[in-house]
Amino acid sequence: MLTRMNTLANPQARTYAASLGRSGRRPPSRHLRARPTAHAPHGESVTTRNGDELVLRSIHPDDVDALQRGFAHLTPEEVRMRFLHPLTELPEPLAQRLCNLDAETELAFVLADPPGVREPEIHAVSRAHIDPVTLAAEFALVVQGRYKGQGFGTLLMQRLIAACRARGALEMWGDVLLENGAMLELCHDLGFSRQSHLRGDPGVVRVTLDLCESAIK
Repeated sequence: MLTRMNTLANPQARTYAASLGRSGRRPPSRHLRARPTAHAPHGESVTTRNGDELVLRSIHPDDVDALQRGFAHLTPEEVRMRFLHPLTELPEPLAQRLCNLDAETELAFVLADPPGVREPEIHAVSRAHIDPVTLAAEFALVVQGRYKGQGFGTLLMQRLIAACRARGALEMWGDVLLENGAMLELCHDLGFSRQSHLRGDPGVVRVTLDLCESAIK
């Protein structure tokens, strides 16, 4: 896993969908699934430990520059934990792809500077891709170091889980480095379970959340 990007870093790759046929669960009828809805453009205001005001909202197509600025302030270790792959910069084509989502299958929430900031920056991102066949949603999360330990990762993941469930997703999953204890602890607190180590990648574990079961709890 350290030699490749995961699906959400490389949107062309699809590695998990075929294996989900094992569950035997049937997707809900299309007319019962929630349709994609537009989120409030200004999002919700949150306050950091230092008193800074930020906004939690959906990602926008015009967030490309802000996303690149935020990436530039990630440490190499934070980038590796997010992408499972060394990446020294966020090229504009990839940034464009990450900001221009397919409304039917992709979601992303960001922690960003409020409107009016001269050079706004995105400080954290949670995102998911929902496979339209299996209704399994692959997730990813990254939070800049200066905003860790303040509950923002949990908040972003909670928004993502709720949005995926509203879209009719049956399961969420992600690949996490075993050394990423903070992410594994967060997933555990949110009800995810560890499924397996990836074949050929003993340092990576897959975590999953049954959205049907977690909705009942």
